[in-house]
Amino acid sequence: MTPLALALSLALQAAPAPQKAPPPKPAAPAKTVSTPTTPEDLTASTRAWHEQRIQRLQSEEGWLTLVGLFWLKEGEQTAGSAPESELDFPAGTPAKLGTFTRKGNTVSFQPASGVQFTRNNAPFTGGELKTDEKGSPDVVKLGSLNFQVILRGDKLGVRVKDSQAQARKQFHGIETYPASPTWRVTARFEPSATPRTLQVPNVLGTTEEMKAPGTLVFTVDGKEYRLTPVEEEGSNQLFIIFADETNRDATYGAGRFLYSDMPKDGQVVLDFNRSYNPPCAFTRFATCPLPPRGNRLALRVEAGEKRYGDH
Repeated sequence: MTPLALALSLALQAAPAPQKAPPPKPAAPAKTVSTPTTPEDLTASTRAWHEQRIQRLQSEEGWLTLVGLFWLKEGEQTAGSAPESELDFPAGTPAKLGTFTRKGNTVSFQPASGVQFTRNNAPFTGGELKTDEKGSPDVVKLGSLNFQVILRGDKLGVRVKDSQAQARKQFHGIETYPASPTWRVTARFEPSATPRTLQVPNVLGTTEEMKAPGTLVFTVDGKEYRLTPVEEEGSNQLFIIFADETNRDATYGAGRFLYSDMPKDGQVVLDFNRSYNPPCAFTRFATCPLPPRGNRLALRVEAGEKRYGDH
């Protein structure tokens, strides 16, 4: 297990004190491909779902393109590949890229002389940048490189992507467990009696408040288990961040993600065959949520994606 995966695993044992922050930004929710009725259908639908997941991961905006994440302090900070730059952008970018200025919760960027950027596909000569706090952030591009400003609690950062990143070029796929009906289970949904929020820890060492509509109760091999899903703003699915005993040796050490449809007639189908690795399994520049308290399953969920590379 790499130092990153080990650190994330240890972080699960002690969630830090609550701190208000916007919802995490996981990979795009899984899309429903079909409703399997036989083992053969399940295998085919799981394969189709995973192919879509891989396409998103490998896209020009996918997590494999992340090459940098810089947290901004108050005031001005120079950016570029020059050694004296305060924000050390990847090699191959201009030595002097420009200057970021943070004032409270606002960030502006002034390009260096002679460096031509676009913002949201229009020429950009400098100015304030919209963060991801309320939706889509401004995207500033230079060649294959692009960056955007993200807000995490009281932290403002510059997330940098490169469509020519080595991680994207060298991607070799993700091994998965064979699809199995055993891991497509029907859970009973127990709604919360009153509106409830859940403290979700993340790799930054802070927590994020997310809406928790209730509890999912399901049975495997005659034993009952519980998971608490959360709701993301604008999503029509439940988001489950969970850990299980395969994290020790076969799957990503800090847990995995799973989406499900909303409850219908008091039930939710949990298809663990569609469990997948969080962005942090591929890059140290992501800001992944971790399984909240109670979402560590005392069983081996041998379904979904396995560990990628040496993570």
